[in-house]
Amino acid sequence: MNNEALIRLSFFFGTLVVMSVLEVMSPRRKLTTSKPVRWFGNLGIVLISTVTLRLIFPLLAIDLSLIAQEKQWGLLNNYNMPGWLEVVTGVLILDLIIYLQHLMVHTIPAFWKFHMMHHADLDFDLTTGLRFHPVEIYLSMGIKMAAVAVFGPSPVAVLIFEVVLNTIAMFNHSNFFLPPGFDRVLRLLVVTPDMHRVHHSVTIRETNSNFGFNFPWWDRLLGTYRAQPAAGHEGMTIGLSQFRDPKRLSLPWMLALPFIGDPGDYAINRRGKELLK
Repeated sequence: MNNEALIRLSFFFGTLVVMSVLEVMSPRRKLTTSKPVRWFGNLGIVLISTVTLRLIFPLLAIDLSLIAQEKQWGLLNNYNMPGWLEVVTGVLILDLIIYLQHLMVHTIPAFWKFHMMHHADLDFDLTTGLRFHPVEIYLSMGIKMAAVAVFGPSPVAVLIFEVVLNTIAMFNHSNFFLPPGFDRVLRLLVVTPDMHRVHHSVTIRETNSNFGFNFPWWDRLLGTYRAQPAAGHEGMTIGLSQFRDPKRLSLPWMLALPFIGDPGDYAINRRGKELLK
């Protein structure tokens, strides 16, 4: 774990460069707003969240997993299983937890107010996958640490999960073209850009679908999967209906949005089960 920070940064910048090149070489959709303005805001929010997270949390999930392993906390630390199986199980548990967390922030209006900043982006590219309000990042870290304490995934599993989560988030939010046939096969194993783009539709029933971050299986098993947007990927509108002004893509507005913005009718429990039909 001595090289944990280096591993995370290497994957982060490597994925950022690769996805940026692919988006330029083979874009899926034409962008509708200023890319420099969006990227400044979206990458700026990452910097703010990263710095403040380190200041607020004396320990992060990877640190707690090391303590849990030493103290034998959590279910997995009290069962003997092969190392590879322990890692796979730990990654799957954490991925299910993050799926349920995503469903939760779409259900509880108080949490939706912070998560809607992610959805308020008017375009969909790799930086959208990094665009989360700092308060939501703190909430997510608290949930991950609780999961680590209860289930006891190994430090290797936690590191793999966090690297994969960050990498796949940039991949499945990226604006590059995948052949439809390849996408149909790939989305059986991982959440693809076409699958996740549906989740960023302005249409409420589509926004409240496809909650998976890494693996697509939870959506299929739990009834939240939607294969395609009704208007098609070229015709669909990205974002939220109440936020359509490109001038509101600035970093200060993004930070203020949960406190001054209209949450609309997107929270699931405000509109009923018909949203998931």
